Amino acid sequence: MKLLEEIELQPVHTLKGKHLLSLVDYTSDEIKQLVELAIKMKIVTKESGSPKLLEGKTLAMIFEKNSTRTRVSFEVGMHQLGGKGMYMNARDLQIGRGETVHDTALVLSGYVDGIMIRANEHTMVQELAQYSKVPVINGLTDVSHPCQALADLETIAEVKGSFEGLKVAYIGDGNNVAHSLVAACAHVGIDSVIAAPVGYEPDPAVIAKVQQIAASNGCTVSVTTDPVEAVKDADVIYSDVWTSMGQEEESAKRLKDFEGYQINEALVAHAKADYMFLHCLPAHREEEVTAAVIDNPEHSYIFHQAENRMHAQKAVLVSLLAD
Repeated sequence: MKLLEEIELQPVHTLKGKHLLSLVDYTSDEIKQLVELAIKMKIVTKESGSPKLLEGKTLAMIFEKNSTRTRVSFEVGMHQLGGKGMYMNARDLQIGRGETVHDTALVLSGYVDGIMIRANEHTMVQELAQYSKVPVINGLTDVSHPCQALADLETIAEVKGSFEGLKVAYIGDGNNVAHSLVAACAHVGIDSVIAAPVGYEPDPAVIAKVQQIAASNGCTVSVTTDPVEAVKDADVIYSDVWTSMGQEEESAKRLKDFEGYQINEALVAHAKADYMFLHCLPAHREEEVTAAVIDNPEHSYIFHQAENRMHAQKAVLVSLLAD
C-alpha cells in the first residue's frame, strides 16, 4: 500500500474543458503529463480499483466505423471512473438522416459532459468540436488517432523505462496511425521514421507540423521508402494493416504495392536485439506482419498496448471532464 500512498492522480489541469482532436494541438508538457497520469491510473486501478473521478458524468460515444478496442475501452473506462459511456451508432442518430453536425453538437451538449466520436472524416469532427459546448475526443478519423498514440507512448515507457535515445520505426501506410505516432514521439523526444511505398506517404502538412515539434525537443522525424533503412537500430517497430476500413475495394492493389514492406524475421534482424513490436490492431497475420513476429513473446507487446488504450483514455477523460 505504500506505493499507492505515494501516487497522486492529478488531472492535466490545462486540458480541462478542451477538445482532443490531434496531438499536435497539445504542448509537449501536456502529452508527457497525460502519459504519466495514464501509468499511475493503471497502477492504482490494478492495485485498489479506479477512483470515481467522473461520478455522475456521461460520455456520448458516436461511431461511424466499427470498433472493438475504442468502444470497449472507453465504455469500461467511464464505468471504472464512476461515469457512463453511452454507445451511439451514427446510423441510429438523426445525424444519420441528415441532421446537421451543428445541430447535433448543440443538442448533445445539453445532455452530456463529453463526446467521443469515431468518424470517417476529420473535417466532420472539427466541425463537431467547433459547435460543441462540451469536450470532443477524436476516437479515430482519416487524419488522426490520438488516443492510440497515447497508449503507444504509455507502453513504450513501461517497457523501455524511458524515452531517451529511442528510435521508433513505422512500416506501412502513412495513415492516421502513422501521423499520430510520429507526433507522439516528437513530443517526448523519440526519433521516428515512417517507411511507406510511393503513393502511400504520410501527409506532408502533418509531417511539417510534427517536425517543428520534434526540433523543439531535440529529436527527428523522417520519411523513407526503404523499410531496412527505417528499422536499422530501431528500438520499436510498428505496423498497421495495409487495407483499412473503407478501402476494401483497393485490397488487391494494396497487397501488390506493399510487397517488401512486411515485417518479418529478416527485416527485424536490422533492429536492436531488444526491439519491441507494436500494432494498433486488428492485424492481418502474414500480410503486414508474420505470425513469427507478432506472436513472439519476447518482442511483441500488442496486447499490453491494447490494454493501455483504456488507461490512456482514462487519463484523457479525467483531464478533460473532471470538476
